[in-house]
Amino acid sequence: MFQEFKINNLEQFPQELEKLLDQQRTIINNVTTSSDISYEKVLKPLQDLDEELGLFFTPLSHLNSVMNSEETQKAYEESIPLLSKFSSEMAQNVALFEKIEQIKTANDEAKTVVSHEVRDFVLSGVKLPEDKKKRMEEISLSLSELSNQFSQNLLDATNAFELIIEDEKDVKGMPQSDMDAAKEEIEGKTVYKFTLKIPSYLAYMTYGPNREYRKELSKAYSTRAPENAEVIDQLLALKQEKAKLLDFENYAHYALETRDANKQEEVISFLEALADAALPQAKNELEELKAYAKKVDNIDELASYDVGYYSEKLKKEKFDFDDTMTKPYFEQSKVLEGLLDIVSELFAVTFKPTDVPTWHACVKPFDIFEGEELSGRIYFDLEARKEKRGGAWMDDWETHYVDSKGDKHLASAFVVCNFSPTTKENPSLLRHDDVVTLFHEMGHAIHHLFGKCKERSVSGINGVAWDAVEFPSQFLENFAYEAAILKRFGFHYETGEPISDILLAKIKETKNYQAALGILRQMEFSLFDFKLHQKLYRGEEVQILLDGIREKTALLTPPSYNKFQHGFAHIFAGGYAAGYYSYKWAEVLSADAFFSCLDEHTGFDKKSAKGYKEVILANGSAKEMSDLYQEWLGRKADVKSLIKLYEIG
Repeated sequence: MFQEFKINNLEQFPQELEKLLDQQRTIINNVTTSSDISYEKVLKPLQDLDEELGLFFTPLSHLNSVMNSEETQKAYEESIPLLSKFSSEMAQNVALFEKIEQIKTANDEAKTVVSHEVRDFVLSGVKLPEDKKKRMEEISLSLSELSNQFSQNLLDATNAFELIIEDEKDVKGMPQSDMDAAKEEIEGKTVYKFTLKIPSYLAYMTYGPNREYRKELSKAYSTRAPENAEVIDQLLALKQEKAKLLDFENYAHYALETRDANKQEEVISFLEALADAALPQAKNELEELKAYAKKVDNIDELASYDVGYYSEKLKKEKFDFDDTMTKPYFEQSKVLEGLLDIVSELFAVTFKPTDVPTWHACVKPFDIFEGEELSGRIYFDLEARKEKRGGAWMDDWETHYVDSKGDKHLASAFVVCNFSPTTKENPSLLRHDDVVTLFHEMGHAIHHLFGKCKERSVSGINGVAWDAVEFPSQFLENFAYEAAILKRFGFHYETGEPISDILLAKIKETKNYQAALGILRQMEFSLFDFKLHQKLYRGEEVQILLDGIREKTALLTPPSYNKFQHGFAHIFAGGYAAGYYSYKWAEVLSADAFFSCLDEHTGFDKKSAKGYKEVILANGSAKEMSDLYQEWLGRKADVKSLIKLYEIG
């Protein structure tokens, strides 16, 4: 029923891939040259090929992210050109395009598949003259290789740095679990090692008492991978060239063709309006923080590397609360169990552990049932390790659809996080932020896993507009602040004592602590990304653009050595180019939906949850998200819900 996660031979993988691609070329040629122009004989078999290729390649791309090694890198880097060449051939197949243009169908899902296919063919340059098509093919290959290079440079730089602290006073006051994670024996001496991996880096930046060490860590983090400056220049030039080849004004214009937002001006004005709304409150938040740092440690000039540390201290003083108070109550295994119980209850499904091959001993796979019927599979890989790239993400593998033979396929997905690992002293304990992250990624996962479309191209997360894809993830994460939800899994890992109402109230109370500063920071990233793709910036111009945006959004001027862009993997290696605004764009939907579904007593209104599953999640991209939203709640989402969610103004 499901694929087994395995790669028989990494060394042979590129050759096996080439063999598979050649088999697919034969089938595509047969489809293209046949006289049949029915949906069933053209687009059904092509979707089968997409699924087959995804099933084969995803394990390698996944391994390269979660168990990175020289072998996975080599196999991945050798495979990328093969895939790029194949997708370029597909994209330039004029005969196939002309055939798809003629397809008529009465089925609504199939109609969407046809319209998406025609649009994507046009965007990939099928109507261009031969010389320009060839150039498009070269650009696609180069973009794939450069994105991978950016990511690898960042991973290598992250792994290359260590801060060794020998004096106990320089870790004094840090949470015990963070100290345990950092503790090492070197030549018979106990030291504390901090790295640029997110759990370790954030631990010291948030709680580390030595200002000079915070500065050193911050500088190392914000100067990672200087070689990415050149990669960025090449990426930007190629993206601009690609857009121009297709007669778009710029790459941002090109990117909006597949988005929910319609115009560049619409995106910029949305972001600037949010920045304006947040600015007055953000200034007050920063002034309060500066005054606090001056009062407690006589800091005359607050630096960017002080913000996390003093924010945490002020939060503790202001609310008598910090992460260390809740962390013992969020044991990773209990949180996961609780999350699965909540999803089960809300959406009438059951999760059962299953014994299947995985890529690491800490991976937890589950089969999903609706009633007695098997409906999907999910793998959780939640702990940080050296071979895993930073961050958190959901990756889809198998898709729910009905193939050309009439057989039904079921969906599967991976949820990957980088939580503090289990140690001899402690189980993996989560900060509340980590709980929110897990809910967020689970929101993505159920969007894919609860898809019910029969057509693969629009099922689950396939084909969902980039600026709507974060809606289900943000929607679910909002519930990770609700007492009724947290009570289900908040138990002290040593005593079993339930988390107190006082602590639950503090989590809710502190949710929007420094929210305006947070929004400004997101606006900075989003405006930088979008404007960066509105014309061609080269070399120092990239930094000048960022500095210009920061004049409004960065109330503390970052040090001149800060090269944030060299680590901005979301847009240079993760598919968010000219799309980082999507987080906030989708958050209008998620905030509005959240207030429509919130039940103060149980956390979630079950009737609304049923509608959400059956309308929003089940339909994937068969319809535009704004149309599905209207169908679900009978109205459009209100942007004021976002301001309400953050309690701004």
